[in-house]
Amino acid sequence: MLILKRIVHTTLWGGPKISRMAGVEGDSIGHLYSLYCRKGVSNEILNGQWRGRTLNEVFPLFKDKVGMTQFEYFPLTLALTEAHENLSIQVHPNDEAANALEHRARGKRESWYFIDAPTSGTIINGCTCHDMEQERMMIEQGQFMEMADTLAVKKGDYVHVEPGTLHAITAGSLVFEIEEGSDFTYRFYDYDRRDAQGNPRELHVEKATSALDINLKSVVKAYNGQEIKEKTYSTKLINNIDAYTNESTTLECFTLVNGTLNADGIAVAPGSTIVLWPGETLNCGQVQLAFVSKIREDKI
Repeated sequence: MLILKRIVHTTLWGGPKISRMAGVEGDSIGHLYSLYCRKGVSNEILNGQWRGRTLNEVFPLFKDKVGMTQFEYFPLTLALTEAHENLSIQVHPNDEAANALEHRARGKRESWYFIDAPTSGTIINGCTCHDMEQERMMIEQGQFMEMADTLAVKKGDYVHVEPGTLHAITAGSLVFEIEEGSDFTYRFYDYDRRDAQGNPRELHVEKATSALDINLKSVVKAYNGQEIKEKTYSTKLINNIDAYTNESTTLECFTLVNGTLNADGIAVAPGSTIVLWPGETLNCGQVQLAFVSKIREDKI
């Protein structure tokens, strides 16, 4: 198993919930990355033969053995995410758009489990425009708030966002986030927010327009004790268990959200991910809520 050190990411729209929940310092934490694998930013490994090295450094050493040869980076990103303020109205590219716009092979799908629901009871999801002409007019006139449709969500809901969907989580939300390992986010609108130096955040209206599919809109699902399978990954919710065994043929990512456990002599804190090899068992201690995420075995 690989026990990963958490990465704290402060943002303009982050808040204090994650710090209280996970025992980290900061009042404006937007993401607590339990798994992030990129050149320059990646989780440190806390145990075993690769202790002190990063996941990005060692992934090339074992990816062939677990059927992930085709991936440049570990293909999932996992995080606790808090929206103290509304996130930007945005869209992610699908694989075709990522190839055309960025010359990269993969776009970005993502899913959220709502630990806390948004204050408004809704998130931004999908478009109100009925056709391409109305889309063009609304974008030209900067009517992004009017273009954004909403989706009602509550605590315990699961929402999957296909690439091309206009979306944003809204103020009050605290989610466990599962993403394909891709960094492409195109912002239409960011509420005219400015950073500490007074600079507005970068927008990407041209790329966002190219990536947008006005016909896409998410639906709310519930785990109900079942594994949820998306196109490239799957995820399941774990409650109150004593032990967990990876019975698949590939890596599984066990993310602790509420509770305590010790693994390989290390006290594992909420918001941490443990990567389990096939056949490996984790003794779970006092685990109230956790998630197991993986790339689907039929996709590797």
